[in-house]
Formats: sequence, C-alpha cells, structure tokens
Amino acid sequence: MGRRVKKTAENQNLQQTILDSALKLFTTKGYFNTSIQDIRRDANLSIGAVYHYFASKEELASALYNSLLEKITADFLAIKNQYDTAHDQCKAIMSLLFDLTESKPEQMSFMLYAKHREFIPTVTPICSSRPFAIMREMVQAGIEKKEIVDLDLTIVSNCLFGGMFRLINLRLDNTISGPLPEQLESVWNCSWRSIAAHPD
Repeated sequence: MGRRVKKTAENQNLQQTILDSALKLFTTKGYFNTSIQDIRRDANLSIGAVYHYFASKEELASALYNSLLEKITADFLAIKNQYDTAHDQCKAIMSLLFDLTESKPEQMSFMLYAKHREFIPTVTPICSSRPFAIMREMVQAGIEKKEIVDLDLTIVSNCLFGGMFRLINLRLDNTISGPLPEQLESVWNCSWRSIAAHPD
C-alpha cells in the first residue's frame, strides 16, 4: 500500500517532479537500468525526498502508470462526450494520439510499449485498461447504430486502430520521418473505409 502524504500544492509539485524524472529515465535508460539514485539526481532532490513520496521504485512506476492512465482516460471521455457519432469520436481519438506522439513521446512510449507486467506485476495490461475499453465502447456503439460493419468487436477495433498504433510505434522509433498529424486524414480514411458499414 502506498504511503499517504498530505496533498499540498508543494507536495504535488514535488511528486510531479519525481514522476517526470522517472518517466524520462524509464524511457531512455529502461526501468531496470534506472535506480532511485538516478531519479533523485535528475530531479535534483535528496534521496529522502523521493522515499518520502514513494516507498520503492516499483511503487513510483505504478504511480506514474496510473497518473498517465488517468489523464488519457479523462481525454477519451471528453471526446466521447463531445461527439455524437463513432466516426467523429474515433477520428478524434486518432488525432489526439497522433498529437501526443509528437508532443509527449516519452509518455506515449511508456504507456504503450513498456512491458509493465515485468516491473509492476499487479498492473492492468494496457490493452485491458479503461482508455482501450472506451475505444471499444465507441466501436460497439458504431456497430449498434449501423455506422460500422457488424463483425466481432475485437476484429473491427483492431482493423480501425491497429494501423494507427503501428504507425505510432514506428514514429517513436524514428522509423517514420515527419509528424504523424500531417498524415491524419490519409490514415483515418484508410482505417475508416476498412470497417465502415457504408464507406462511400
């Protein structure tokens, strides 16, 4: 169980500083090659300050994962509430993730491609997390409203978003040059046509 620390503005700022340093180091050096000493050095804090908020590196990694998951869940729910059709909701999701790949690549890399179960054994796998559930809910609603072909939900969801995640991976690996948002319309049109009930 995590330590309980009174949440003052100063405490929240210090916690965020530690989380930011951990994110940077976990994505550049890897979780197992990063020590608490590395994190406290990057954050310019004492070792005691780090342990004041996080009892272990695993607890820190879990807090980081949960923090990022909460942010993306809130963004996805806002999109779900903003748009009425599966077409518009899912396109907005793709747009958001492409934007985040460019603006916050470390967050995207940690969320999507770190092998979380290796260092946070109790964590929910990313593909079973709330943001992915929201995406499936959007697709399911599209099937029910006959926007999307009536096929297995997992198959349809992967046809719609699988290419997007592959492109994000390639961009994070610097295999693709140029910002992904510039390719949004082309990628979206190909993805949507593959599952649209009425592609024309």
